[in-house]
Amino acid sequence: MLLFYMPTINPALLYSQIDVFLTFPAPETDDNQKTLVPDTGHSKQLCGLIQELVSVQDRQAAMMEQLVALMAAGHRQRIVELGLWKLSNPELALYCKKAAKKLERVHNDLLSTITDQVDSNSDSFFESEYGLTDFLDKYGSKLMQLDMMLHILRQLGNAPDIKVQTNEVPK
Repeated sequence: MLLFYMPTINPALLYSQIDVFLTFPAPETDDNQKTLVPDTGHSKQLCGLIQELVSVQDRQAAMMEQLVALMAAGHRQRIVELGLWKLSNPELALYCKKAAKKLERVHNDLLSTITDQVDSNSDSFFESEYGLTDFLDKYGSKLMQLDMMLHILRQLGNAPDIKVQTNEVPK
């Protein structure tokens, strides 16, 4: 069983509140030029708001880095587990890869059959509930089970090669 440690995050770091004050533009001197009247009180407030925004963005970036690190750790663990499985079962990994290639052809044939059935019988899907139910009963579970088997065989057949390092001292 794999357990990941995820530190608790202070909810105050997730949410912020920023007050925005109105500033008034100076009268326009020219149609092409727009200037703002420098106001030290509002400029200080604006500077403080910008600093708060930067602070919030820094916290969000730090949380995103933690999330990416957590997800990457899980992905690396899965890769290592698949690689160790392949190392322990090299013949079975090869058989899984071959089986996945053969099942891909079966999968494609089934998809071709399904699309032909949809093209020729789509009117019956709308006319009665029985037509759609019959279609789903006939092809739905087959497709789902085949997709699941294909997914597993692909993962096991294409497991990465890993090198196991040991810290044993040669005798």
